[in-house]
Amino acid sequence: MKKQILLGLALCSLAFTTSAQKIKGSETVLPISEKAAQVFMKSNSANKVTVTGGGSGVGISALIEGTTDIAQASRKIKFSERQKLQESGKAVKEITVAIDALAVIVHPSNKVNKLTKEQLEGIFTGKIKNWKEVGGEDIKIVPYARETSSGTYEFFKEHVLSNKNYMSGIMSMPANGSIIQSVSQTKGAIAYVGLAYLNSSVQAVSVSFNKGKSFTAPSVANAKNKTYPVVRPLFYYYLTKSESKVKKFIDFSLSSEGQKIVEEVGYIGVK
Repeated sequence: MKKQILLGLALCSLAFTTSAQKIKGSETVLPISEKAAQVFMKSNSANKVTVTGGGSGVGISALIEGTTDIAQASRKIKFSERQKLQESGKAVKEITVAIDALAVIVHPSNKVNKLTKEQLEGIFTGKIKNWKEVGGEDIKIVPYARETSSGTYEFFKEHVLSNKNYMSGIMSMPANGSIIQSVSQTKGAIAYVGLAYLNSSVQAVSVSFNKGKSFTAPSVANAKNKTYPVVRPLFYYYLTKSESKVKKFIDFSLSSEGQKIVEEVGYIGVK
């Protein structure tokens, strides 16, 4: 009986000392969170951190519903989302964890390696349908977009398409990885991904936001010196009432070690 009581007390003690945290949302922020969680748990064995994607909208919805502790997002929280939290008596805190340069990508065989904002708008809204219209071969353009729950989808629409609607029937993909795979296998393809996802299976396009006067390639250096025009912050959101639970991980993410992980993954640190 005495042994059972001691075992029960030990289990209670373990329950109180072990902390489980959930991070959910943006596929763009996902590589940062995954790597940070791995390193963080090595020196914080009592803190279990699980990370999943699904898109910024999915992460913020989970935060509203109380099924995640931290929402990772590649866009700012919407007014309507903030309102839902306020209506349920919850306040949210925003942390900028990294900076991303959103890259436009094409098939590596494509001769078009630079595009203006106006040309990108024409391509993704369906007005420009063939690569020959922008100096390329006589091949049909196949645009890919992220799903509507993605913060990247919304950021690209707002900042590159000037809030114009994507073309009807555009191919939508659930994650950056599937975008890369589709573009690498489709000769006429064009899409956009977070900087950390760029690899040799696709070609990054230089872009111009000054009507073709100058073109800049997506890179860490060009994002840092502010010459690349499609740059955005990446966020963590959490409820203020949960601050004590998530503070250790958030502090780690913003520490020199955490920011080193951000840069190792392929983004730009905020510190």
